[in-house]
Amino acid sequence: MPYDLKNPLVIGISSRALFDLEAENRIFETQGLSAYEDYQVRHERDVLPKGPAFALVEAFLELNALNENRLVEVIVMSRNSPNTSLRIFNSIDHYGLDITRAALTGGASVASYLKPFETDLFLSAHRPDVQEAIDSGIAAGMILTGKPLDRGPTGQIRIAFDGDAVLFSADSERIYQREGLDAFAAHERRKADEPMEKGPFANFLMTIAHIQSRFADRESAPIRTALVTSRGVPAHERAIKTLRQWGVRVDEAFFLGGVSKQEVLSAFGAHIFFDDQPAHAEPASEFVPSAVVPYAAGKDPMK
Repeated sequence: MPYDLKNPLVIGISSRALFDLEAENRIFETQGLSAYEDYQVRHERDVLPKGPAFALVEAFLELNALNENRLVEVIVMSRNSPNTSLRIFNSIDHYGLDITRAALTGGASVASYLKPFETDLFLSAHRPDVQEAIDSGIAAGMILTGKPLDRGPTGQIRIAFDGDAVLFSADSERIYQREGLDAFAAHERRKADEPMEKGPFANFLMTIAHIQSRFADRESAPIRTALVTSRGVPAHERAIKTLRQWGVRVDEAFFLGGVSKQEVLSAFGAHIFFDDQPAHAEPASEFVPSAVVPYAAGKDPMK
């Protein structure tokens, strides 16, 4: 009987998010595909350094030791061709990662394969693939490569989310962008009892909450979540009531009222932080692995 990917949490990860392939990517960009392929084949026994999402993937895979049934599957989804992929698989084997599935598209978009693999979360450094994933209703983030950060063992997976345009829809963000902070605050106060629509990561948060519910002690559950938002009082109330109406709760919440996010994220020890604004995600990426969540087509609140 075929293995059913509807049961576990499925994470699709690009090779450049899992491993540090920035030098190789520069070869591709400056010298072309043939030079890249030749380099990868010649170096296929050389282990790749860990990339920005490595610690997150490693921590998620460790959840499978805590339950009789597998809780998580990680699938490599790469634009590499099969011929250039052996270095990726050799590196996976070197680090002992329990990854047994891959989609290698030979330069074509990987987005069309996300739904056949029942993907809950897709992480990639290639913005067009992330955009296509978001447009098709899948939680996806463009991971910021930069300097790879290894969070080290923490005993918990720690995931931080921005609110508007990530967990929640971009409707309130649109008011802020077009009418300013005072109009945004007044609108959120009026709508405090009216739940917001779901954003691109709402269903992913609900899936995480379902995994958390399998563990009797919430405080020691292997996943911990945080809402880290620029919202402040009085806009906090609507966010809390929306999560309550969805039947989920985050473990920690930080209503920063415009204060910088990076030090809070560092103190939280996030394995990854999702934000729709590069102005927040890029500074945060110096402290914790971070990913930009693009707006779905036609839903950019700044347009």
